[in-house]
Amino acid sequence: MALNQQQKQEIFAKYQIHETDTGSADVQVAMLTERISLLSKHLQANKKDHSSRRGLLKLIGQRKSLLAYIQKGSREHYQGLISRLGIRG
Repeated sequence: MALNQQQKQEIFAKYQIHETDTGSADVQVAMLTERISLLSKHLQANKKDHSSRRGLLKLIGQRKSLLAYIQKGSREHYQGLISRLGIRG
């Protein structure tokens, strides 16, 4: 379920704040969202894979805490990020 290097570079290019940014909260949330998407597709095909389901829940919790951190800093920035990612409809 891991992202390959090309997928990571595309995410970095879309969500980085400055040229060498690979670890800001925005980039981390985007990476987690992509991994959550891949794991969700996997679990639709493999309904009894409980260890992957647990990993998915851990990723969702991690993304939730990062989004709370972003929201605490700037509500407008948070709204822009979740609309770009297409989460929390």
